[in-house]
Amino acid sequence: MTTDAGIQELVNEVKRLRDEVTYLRDRQAILDVLSRQSRGHDRHDAPLQNSCFWEDGFDEHGPWVTPGSRYGEWANETHSGSYSAHLHNLTTHTCEIDGDTAHAESYVVGLFQPRNKPGRAQFMTARYVDRLEKRDGEWRILARRTVIEIVLEGDSEWAGGPYSGAFPRGTWDESDLSYTRPLKIDSVAPFWDGTTR
Repeated sequence: MTTDAGIQELVNEVKRLRDEVTYLRDRQAILDVLSRQSRGHDRHDAPLQNSCFWEDGFDEHGPWVTPGSRYGEWANETHSGSYSAHLHNLTTHTCEIDGDTAHAESYVVGLFQPRNKPGRAQFMTARYVDRLEKRDGEWRILARRTVIEIVLEGDSEWAGGPYSGAFPRGTWDESDLSYTRPLKIDSVAPFWDGTTR
């Protein structure tokens, strides 16, 4: 026979598990939206970048404050005007969730090839400090501030190097291999020819 105490214990355990699963789902959803935003950067996918912000959200990159709904266009113009290649890599990530609000800090390592300095590359470390909100079950960025920590510059030997023609080249549109469905070993992709964009 099940006692009232046993039933209450079971109810408490189910509630604890439900809360834990909700927390884990929220944490993954937050990390997913931040990862999609970085992917949007590197593929120059403005709609993808914009979809990571709420309409009333904003991004602050030093002196530039851009509405989240137009961030992708600003980022694409800025990046393509200054760089021939770039990658934004998220590393250390922490997050505090309080109901439908979260505060996250994500370290980002950026690698850039400046257009005005052929044969050079920049290595930048920064942090994205984000406030996210969950609305109608979906997490997006409401406020992002970028904090720059270290910027290094050095020689870049990629162009014409041993990998030219051996690896697919990333593109800034949907011809990039990552958009290919289904991905196959012989999927069409542009190959690096040692030149810059």
